Amino acid sequence: MCCTSANRCRPVDDRNSYRATCKEPVAKARPPHRPVASSRLAAGGEIFYGWYVVAAIALITTTLSGLGFYNLSILLAAFVAERGFPVALASSATATFFVASGIGGAISGRLVDRLDARLVIAVNASIGAIALAAVGLLREPWQLFLFHVVFGFAHGSSGLVPVTTVLARWFDARRALAFSLASLGMSFGGIVIAPLVAFGIEQLGLAGAAPFMGAALFLGIVPVTVLILRPSPQAMGLAPDGVPLAGHAGRTSALRSSTAFAAAIRTPYFYAVSLAYLCLLGAQVGAIAHLYRLINGRAGLETAALALATLAAASTVGRLLGGLITLRVTVTRFALLLMGVQALGLGLLAVTFEPLLLLASVVLFGLTIGNSLMMHPLLLAEAFGTRDYGRIYSTSQLVTIIGVAGCPAAIGLLYETSGGYAAPFLVAAALTMLGFAVLALFGARR
Repeated sequence: MCCTSANRCRPVDDRNSYRATCKEPVAKARPPHRPVASSRLAAGGEIFYGWYVVAAIALITTTLSGLGFYNLSILLAAFVAERGFPVALASSATATFFVASGIGGAISGRLVDRLDARLVIAVNASIGAIALAAVGLLREPWQLFLFHVVFGFAHGSSGLVPVTTVLARWFDARRALAFSLASLGMSFGGIVIAPLVAFGIEQLGLAGAAPFMGAALFLGIVPVTVLILRPSPQAMGLAPDGVPLAGHAGRTSALRSSTAFAAAIRTPYFYAVSLAYLCLLGAQVGAIAHLYRLINGRAGLETAALALATLAAASTVGRLLGGLITLRVTVTRFALLLMGVQALGLGLLAVTFEPLLLLASVVLFGLTIGNSLMMHPLLLAEAFGTRDYGRIYSTSQLVTIIGVAGCPAAIGLLYETSGGYAAPFLVAAALTMLGFAVLALFGARR
């Protein structure tokens, strides 16, 4: 308590955090930007349950990234090698995955504001597991596209939108740290699960490995969602960061302080963030899709393989550092820093040919990957609160899908027309800086 008398304090909401503020100044009051209670401990000295939620979501994101995002290129290679689909056809089907994922995220964003998020995640993960288990049955082009639509929709409906909605409800002062720790799973999925999937398909074939992939997707998401995940701290008599719930009046005040969906989507800030991350994530995903081929052509197969491992490792380190940096730097400034570093990394990749310099450029690029993805929802949660966060983020994410789905093909087209990767990666760097400019100019005007 910040005052010497209980009746001198009143609960005040600050982006859904519950804390006491003094009616009159006292000698040793705590800084007003942090809650009085520690987010590490709940009342009674126990570990705040929100950290168990973070661990559960880290496992979910590990499973989703390893069997979803990072698995797409592995599946594409199998479709071409085992089913004889043309590369262009298989690549087009992969693009439909991202479109369906964006639509699924938009729908789940509306559902998690009305239903228990655990139900949304578990049901859609089960659908995705069934689709993945049946992938070995694909023989015709229409089946290939149907698989990517269903799998993409389920992936988006059980992925970032619902899990970040839950995280945003559980944390306020430590929200950036919680997001960074939970997103470690996105790196671990690429480091641990994707190589196992590639090995399984190589040994068993697509049809033989498919049931194991489906079972792994189900077991990695559904049990932990049902048993550990909780939709909000209020459901357990808590407030964000582990402060005991002050009462119904405090909870109602917190909800009223959040921005409604209809009001949020009319603000310049919403469109600034959405456009900035359309540019940033589009350039990022496009560069990742072509990175292996770029380095293989300039420095050979071994360096290209090492570059992919370096990219995943740098992404993991970047997420850990990001959680610590955001304790001292505002989210907007950190987001701008990440954009600048990504543009630098892409620019160096465009003009570098020496193996060591290429790997150094990959490190710069990799440090931004995981954090940039999580800054998007974090910026929106910080600005608009949690009441309609699911709908706000999912709508913004749907805008960014234009870049994510289109940039890999655009970089490929630029490569064909320019005869190399210098021009495409310089364009990707410029696109990133466009996002930087939009966020820097309009990001403070909420």
